[in-house]
Amino acid sequence: MLDETTFTPHGKHLIAGAWVAGETTFQNEPASGPAHEFAVGTPALVDRACRAAEEAFWTYGYSTCEERAVFLNTIADEIDARAEEISEVGSRESGLPEARLEGERGRTIGQLRLFADHILKGDYLDRRHDEALPDRALLPRPDLKMVQRPIGPVAVFGASNFPLAFSTAGGDTASALAAGCPVVVKGHSAHPGTSEIVAEAIKAAIATCGVHPGVFSLIQGGKRDVGQALVRHPLINAVGFTGSLGGGRALFDLCAQRPSPIPFFGELGSVNPMFLLPQAMKARGQALAEGWAGSLTMGAGQFCTNPGIAVVIDGPDADAFIEAAAKALEPVGAQTMLTDGIATAYRQGRDRIAGTTGVQEVVSSMCDLRNATPYLYATTGDAWLADEALGEEVFGPLGLVVRVKDFDQMLTTAKSLEGQLTCTLHMDTGDTEIGQQLMPVLERKAGRVLANGFPTGVEVCDSMVHGGPYPASTNFGATSVGTLAIRRFLRPVCYQNMPVDLLPGDLK
Repeated sequence: MLDETTFTPHGKHLIAGAWVAGETTFQNEPASGPAHEFAVGTPALVDRACRAAEEAFWTYGYSTCEERAVFLNTIADEIDARAEEISEVGSRESGLPEARLEGERGRTIGQLRLFADHILKGDYLDRRHDEALPDRALLPRPDLKMVQRPIGPVAVFGASNFPLAFSTAGGDTASALAAGCPVVVKGHSAHPGTSEIVAEAIKAAIATCGVHPGVFSLIQGGKRDVGQALVRHPLINAVGFTGSLGGGRALFDLCAQRPSPIPFFGELGSVNPMFLLPQAMKARGQALAEGWAGSLTMGAGQFCTNPGIAVVIDGPDADAFIEAAAKALEPVGAQTMLTDGIATAYRQGRDRIAGTTGVQEVVSSMCDLRNATPYLYATTGDAWLADEALGEEVFGPLGLVVRVKDFDQMLTTAKSLEGQLTCTLHMDTGDTEIGQQLMPVLERKAGRVLANGFPTGVEVCDSMVHGGPYPASTNFGATSVGTLAIRRFLRPVCYQNMPVDLLPGDLK
């Protein structure tokens, strides 16, 4: 455990290799320990960072895969060297246990190394070559080569619920840097000290590898004008975002309204419904209820893949499932939430669900300030289908059981869903036939479909998809986790009859 005075943040922005103070400051609001002052970002600082990123692109965007792989691995090494500080400061700022921060740091380092390995294989380049056919009848064919190329500077917004894996050097930053794109990060004000330490690690890697310092900048704090300036900046070519539906949609609209629109890769919200089929319920309903309670309350329910909805067919097995879930949730104590604002939003979501016609309270508790306790409610399929607000995300450990009349209403309930990050089937062999009927619906609704598991916990690997139809994400063809995430920051370029000496290195 570090002493209180071991790490004192300087509270500055990192812009093109220089720590830059601001005219005004804000205080972070740690769950424990002293607060610190941090510089407030401005549109002028955003402009400075974006211009530096554009300048860096002329070298970094044309670097070799080998050079970028070394850079990514060096960032991972530098983050690992600051492990103790990151865990200590991150835990104080977020209220997350140090063990959780250690795991998240491992995931962050793993992502960087995964992308380093991925680009060395070269498959992501999708190289294609159609040789010239000068003697083809009617119309000769020129020599055509195609390869994926980096798009230019990228903006990344840090997430509140993952101070490391979805923030300063998280998946968006790692995949953009792997593609050859400089990055400007808008740090989340919930964990600026953690962001500063990680930015120190990236700065050290830049110096070690001799990379242009404009390849990475961190802007701390700031109001809406800072985020708006970043997505509107003419030198930014794409945006990565993880956050609320309201905030993400506003930035998405700004990206679309620019004189030159750019893609906004936002992960916004999901209730991650589970469909519990009859034979599975009969055979292991209690175990499913206990597993759901554990998944629902993990990390105070502050995961974007938190399974907030359980759809069951009404009857004695549904009664037993709800009773077992309630029994498993009742002993769970209060947990610290990431910010006061998230805790307030959780209580507002609870009140919205509790006040909806046709909703029955099953497990109630008391939570205030920055704490969260679990809640469990039940409703009918008719009530669910009559009120789409029941399908809106409540970010925290709140579960809603939807008791449908029969399988037909379960299928109708599935069709009523908005886009999701995940959908889950709990089934036994005897449920296969109705599972087959559900699958075409669920794969249209979600980016990841699970069988007999819980969606909390996202494996970082080649085949992972962390995205889905709106509002789960703003681009259903993309993922923010896994090696396919690099495709967000690439575009295909075709070279016709191009002399070899003028081709990019990846095509020679």
